[in-house]
Amino acid sequence: MTRIDVVDNHGQFTHLEQRALRDIGVDVSIIDNDTPPEEIDADGLVLSGGPDRDRIGNCAEYLDLDVPVLGICLGMQVMADVQGGEVGGGDYGGYADVTVDIHDDEDPLVGSLAPETRVWASHADEVKEVPEGYEVTASSDVCDVEAMSNGEDRFGVQWHPEVAHTEEGEEVFENFLSICERRNE
Repeated sequence: MTRIDVVDNHGQFTHLEQRALRDIGVDVSIIDNDTPPEEIDADGLVLSGGPDRDRIGNCAEYLDLDVPVLGICLGMQVMADVQGGEVGGGDYGGYADVTVDIHDDEDPLVGSLAPETRVWASHADEVKEVPEGYEVTASSDVCDVEAMSNGEDRFGVQWHPEVAHTEEGEEVFENFLSICERRNE
């Protein structure tokens, strides 16, 4: 059975990320973001959302692990920031129901959602520029970078696939599970 750890960045929905993965048959645990990287024994990691970029613990070091990583909201922003992208304040600060346009129907994480999907997202902070080697895989009229990917094993979404307001959230987790399973074949 594939094991995925959810890294707790003190977000209000972290337990829902664990539940969504468990509901699709994943062996999943929530781990604190100060867990030493060498103690992680998982086939994939989800960097959860959270309220504060100053409280990301060891998330930067987790990006050096040889497992697929899915960053959600703050988790994606951490990925972008650590790997040379740019993160800044968004024009819209609160949570909102947003229509997201999928740019790459071949992307292993969000491609199956093409051409568009409805999501629940916060844009207090957002990725302004993706790191070198990444592509923007989704955008909206609220945010230019709603999702990003390096095409292999690093993915991020600005929205929250774990909440009921996101129409195809379970599919995002199923796609991430498939990425982790293919990596371990």
